[in-house]
Amino acid sequence: MGFLLGGLNQTKEKLRRTISPRKVNDVSSLNDVPKGHFPVYVGERQRRFVIPICYLKHPLFQELLHLAEQEFGYDHPMGGLTIPCNEDYFLTLTSQLFNSC
Repeated sequence: MGFLLGGLNQTKEKLRRTISPRKVNDVSSLNDVPKGHFPVYVGERQRRFVIPICYLKHPLFQELLHLAEQEFGYDHPMGGLTIPCNEDYFLTLTSQLFNSC
């Protein structure tokens, strides 16, 4: 499966701005998600990204959701959706989805 890398830097910068440095337990981190977006936790360090809800309908993102279901079931250890992939793969995937909404 190949990915186009056009716009990767733009997507990385946009996602970098949405990463929350707060702890997961911090109540204020629950309130900083803009309408039409949701937080996910990615990679070994469980880095938090806030992404558009419209990504949910894309087949590539649905595959990640299927992997998350297989690995974690419906009991996510972070209290939110945990995506079982590394950050580089996630950034590459979201750069592909950037213009799909």
